[in-house]
Amino acid sequence: YMQIASGIVDVVTLEAHSKASNVLTLPYITAYAMDPVLNRPLGANPVFIAGMEMKRYLWATGSTREQCAQVVVKNKRNALYNPAAAFGASLEPEDVLASEMLSFPLSEQDTSAHADGSVVVVLAAEDVAERLPNDPVWIRGLGWCNDAPSLESRGWGRAIYAEGAGKMAYKMAGVRNPMEEIDFAEIDDGYSYKELQHLEALGFCQFGEAGVITAEGVTEPDGYLPVNVSGGSLGCGHLLDASGLRAVMEVVLQLRGEAGAHQLPEVESGLAFGWRGVPSTSGAAVILSN
Repeated sequence: YMQIASGIVDVVTLEAHSKASNVLTLPYITAYAMDPVLNRPLGANPVFIAGMEMKRYLWATGSTREQCAQVVVKNKRNALYNPAAAFGASLEPEDVLASEMLSFPLSEQDTSAHADGSVVVVLAAEDVAERLPNDPVWIRGLGWCNDAPSLESRGWGRAIYAEGAGKMAYKMAGVRNPMEEIDFAEIDDGYSYKELQHLEALGFCQFGEAGVITAEGVTEPDGYLPVNVSGGSLGCGHLLDASGLRAVMEVVLQLRGEAGAHQLPEVESGLAFGWRGVPSTSGAAVILSN
């Protein structure tokens, strides 16, 4: 995007992929993202770190495991209508709560399973896009943010990186009220509680309210703000570093009216948000419109 905006190039092809099936030692690879002096020697598994953060988030907001389970139920049900989703399922909250406990309060069903996949997106300058045969989807705003890199120096209850990325994207797009000005969102749900945490950080509701609006059906496909109608990472599978571009692709398909069985009616703007994953605090947001 920056190369196009600066006039260096007119067209750029972006490719991201996951070949998670080839990775045998992912927890050990992830450990190299941790502070080598204070954090890495502890040998903390990524799931353990996610469990600690989930516990802190639930404590800080008053949200519940049941509300997180509703995220899983929603996204896996949404995935049943997406042929590109690998983990669609018809579940009840009780099924999620009864699944194997990995790191309290994080259960197996609260986590997204890894999947293989590839996404290609073509970006073009405005004058070039207007000449192309397909209807373009326009980038209205984008933002990114990194929070503290080490485990002991970050705030565990809030997704500061998502707050920063969202504010940057909203400023560029001129968005003042995300809930009123954005029709739907594809946001990172690598773990169930992350969808709630990211909803709050991106300004769709107040801190501690995401679980409530989820329980009320606001984020369902027929709700006021459909969230992860594709199934998200919980339903589609986690594509590692390609998950963010997958979210962008889903927003583009919706805005073009090409999402098939999970197409939303009459949408004009959407937000995609990606998070790098445990143990990082890096996120990026993009607002697209047709």
